Amino acid sequence: MSSPLVYGCMTLGGAWGQDRIPASRYDAARAAIHAAHRAGFTLFDHADIYIGGDSETVFGHLLAEDPELRAAVQIQTKCGIRLPGSTGPADAVAHYRLDRDTIRSSLEGSLQRLGVDRVERLFVHRPDPLTPLRVTAAALDELHDEGLINSVGLSNMTSHHVAGLQHLMRTPVTAVQLQMSLAHRDFVESQVLANHPAGTGFAFPSGLLAQCVAEEIELQAWGALAGGIYSGAPAPGETPAQTGAAASSDPTPRERTSALVERLARRMDVPREAVVVGWLLRHPYGIRPVVGTLDPQRIAACAQAPRAAELMTHEDWYALWTAARGGPLP
Repeated sequence: MSSPLVYGCMTLGGAWGQDRIPASRYDAARAAIHAAHRAGFTLFDHADIYIGGDSETVFGHLLAEDPELRAAVQIQTKCGIRLPGSTGPADAVAHYRLDRDTIRSSLEGSLQRLGVDRVERLFVHRPDPLTPLRVTAAALDELHDEGLINSVGLSNMTSHHVAGLQHLMRTPVTAVQLQMSLAHRDFVESQVLANHPAGTGFAFPSGLLAQCVAEEIELQAWGALAGGIYSGAPAPGETPAQTGAAASSDPTPRERTSALVERLARRMDVPREAVVVGWLLRHPYGIRPVVGTLDPQRIAACAQAPRAAELMTHEDWYALWTAARGGPLP
């Protein structure tokens, strides 16, 4: 059965700045990808910048050695971020670029590394203020007309970008990817805090969720596991020993949320990761969480998120949200 989750391939290639891909990285990536395949993942998320292209190279190697895997997966990748010595010249400043030549060369490089002749979806990774939308739209239409991409996705963009590109392109915009999780809740806060003094300053693009639902554009949530901070991983600045320490008399929102996640996981008989990811699936807008752990056990745990979402009550969802936000409803 196909999973509603997306497997994020950012860390498949190893470490940023490495001179070569270590052999051990192929073994770790193979274990992760096969675990994802067994768990029902069919859509795999890439970008040309991930580990300087090494993540796509490793994934392409795995596809080449396993034709059955290649036939079972769909691939999406991203373009538009230029990093010095990676996707851009070594002496250049990091920047965004969405002109025709850059988009084409980025996709061609991805196709070569992946060992495929087309991808399901090409995402524009970030907006480029210096390239007119019509130039970007024409470049994407050209790639679609040549059969190199099936559709376009937009990452980290506003409803205005979506509307503008849809107006200018023949190629369909089929997905929008944004950071959404229990730790990054602006997609909920910005809706609930309408007509409220605290309802300003949120980073989430206004109106984008409703636009995607109305126009049947898939919503994808990157960072869906929130770095594992509610399911056993240390929070930023915290050691593994501190993570397992006894609860304090004045728990933080993260500690309260982690404890609630654990209680719900026991009640539902699912792993903690399933509860965290299931919180996104429980939302009625059809959000597809992107999870990128390399741990086969955690991949299998995340795959139980649909069950957690099914068992999660209205009150459970609100309890998780209010615990994570660290305060009551407005």
